[in-house]
Amino acid sequence: MSNRKMITAALPYANGPVHIGHLAGVYIPADVYARFQRRLGKDVAFICGSDEHGIPITIRAKKEGVTPQDIVDKYHEIIKKSFSDLGISFDEYSRTTSPKHYETSQDFFKVLYDKGKFTEEISEQYFDEQAGEFLADRYIVGTCPNCGNENAYGDQCEKCGSTLSPSELINPKSMLSGNVPVLKETKNWYLPLNEYEDFLNEWIIEGHKDDWKPNVYGQVKSWLNDGLKPRAMTRDLNWGVPVPLPNAEGKVLYVWFDAPIGYISFTKEWAEKNGKDWKDYWQSENSDLVHFIGKDNIVFHCIIFPAMMKAHGNYIMPANVPAFEFLNLENDKISTSRNWAVWAHEYVEDFPGQQDVLRYALLSSAPETKDNNFTWKDFQTKNNSELVGIFGNFINRVAVLIHKYYDGVVPQGDINSPELQEITKSAKEISGFLENYEFRNSLTALINLARFGNQYLQTEEPWKTITNSPEKAAQSLFVGAQIAVALAQLCEPFMPFSSEKLLNMFNVEKKAWNDIETQPVLIETGHKINEASLLFSKIEDSVIDAQIQKLEDTKQNNKKTNPNANPMKEEITFDDFTKIDLRTATITEAEKVEKADKLLKLTVDTGVDVRTVVSGIAESFTPEELIGKQVMILLNLAPRKIRGIESQGMLLLTTKPDGKLSFVTPDDSNVENGIEIG
Repeated sequence: MSNRKMITAALPYANGPVHIGHLAGVYIPADVYARFQRRLGKDVAFICGSDEHGIPITIRAKKEGVTPQDIVDKYHEIIKKSFSDLGISFDEYSRTTSPKHYETSQDFFKVLYDKGKFTEEISEQYFDEQAGEFLADRYIVGTCPNCGNENAYGDQCEKCGSTLSPSELINPKSMLSGNVPVLKETKNWYLPLNEYEDFLNEWIIEGHKDDWKPNVYGQVKSWLNDGLKPRAMTRDLNWGVPVPLPNAEGKVLYVWFDAPIGYISFTKEWAEKNGKDWKDYWQSENSDLVHFIGKDNIVFHCIIFPAMMKAHGNYIMPANVPAFEFLNLENDKISTSRNWAVWAHEYVEDFPGQQDVLRYALLSSAPETKDNNFTWKDFQTKNNSELVGIFGNFINRVAVLIHKYYDGVVPQGDINSPELQEITKSAKEISGFLENYEFRNSLTALINLARFGNQYLQTEEPWKTITNSPEKAAQSLFVGAQIAVALAQLCEPFMPFSSEKLLNMFNVEKKAWNDIETQPVLIETGHKINEASLLFSKIEDSVIDAQIQKLEDTKQNNKKTNPNANPMKEEITFDDFTKIDLRTATITEAEKVEKADKLLKLTVDTGVDVRTVVSGIAESFTPEELIGKQVMILLNLAPRKIRGIESQGMLLLTTKPDGKLSFVTPDDSNVENGIEIG
């Protein structure tokens, strides 16, 4: 095992914020692992950045009427701040629109091109003649041949989940113009993945059958068993890294060619700032490369990117790719398009100072080998029962009792006490689990040490023995102090904010992990500790109910056929409805109300009588165009004075998308006045 760790986390896509699924499935486990490796004294480079190329970004930009650069600039900053706020300790967080990335990606492509690793192929692709450009798969919509969904994309039907190609769509149309696209010949450069099957079989199937996660190994084996095919490494687009060849105008590098190269280009940026040699991390056998990703990225990180690096010839292969499965939210698949998510930046706003609670809850539900589920009630239980009731309770008892009985000075105790072996045992357990990417088990081992501490104090009862057996009380609080400081040290990879508070509370420095595994006495007799402070606080039902209601509001909003429609008003009974008297009527006179820009005074023939109605519609209608207009009126609305004029009823109108008002009128323009509606 190398002393150098090159750790990457999947590049988040810069067309939206990050949510708890991203955090649980990639970024928090990666951060725990990176922090742990640093504590082991390893030379760590923890690298990530925003993936800012690809079709979804251009689609979002067109939808919002802005440039792709506007989109990525906005979300890069939101994502970067979210990671920082949640304590994700990247050594470098960059972006694929940086000059260094363009240079590195193009150089990488040129090396493969000059070595003859690509094949040039001419194929027919859909072209939008009106827009004057080739269409990426996502810019083509049509009817799914499998389920009949009329809004299937050229690469996938999101209704039935089928993987498609544009040629399979029935009645394909361009998303750019709405026109039927035509097939047109174009040249692109392909990487013949089939030529790397023997290498991939030897490296992964034979070489990593015993140490890679079953979900990763199984997916790679399935791909290889089916046989690999050449894959285009360039695309006909105007957003991305330009292909560095003559006569390649209008072509960019395939996003899954340039995105993983981002790990290399970002490492270069970090190395230049810190006086390092980036090649030590990417081209030395003394470096372990580890990719943290979600299961949807396994093929890119275990087949395509390794084939690219093998073709290049100068790069090491990943030592491990501990891919995670997906996290669901309240028993439903997290969906960005449906806004069914808990967004990282919103959590930080809604739960200030409680970043570690989310880190803990997500790690305890981490989808390591199968999909898992996050619920707000479980989040509350994890906080109230485990962090407050077990972890925080133990720490508080130790600190408070040492201040109460010993003025904040650690009392005399036996350094050979057998209970102290629990510390070294726990440290080794946590270490073993983390080395094997078992984050849930490692977290359980941590909380079990706090459980042990609570049980120990409960058995020893220093608050009772202090009077009749002071030596026993001192011993129990000496041991308690060691366990508390061990928790402060060991929780750092998982809960860095809490660790910092605890280290300050006990007035100690961060230690190397190996010291904790071998030296159970972590705070000496006579050491002065600081005042106890609240580590975690109980989360009330009302706070959780508000989050659940936010999701319920999202669910209701997703049911809308018109996203601009206001929510339904308070429910009424049939009896309430029968009290409403709606009638057809005709406006016979109209004039402006003095000193009131929005008000018109209307004379309305209701068929029952002729009455005056004052209405705020002057910005949408002139008095002249209203005379003779047939309308609907709420007849039995209680009169009220508006600008000194008694208004007797209310006309029915609706607001159009442009903000102008429109009357709700009968279909038949010859309906008599006074006809009841309902």
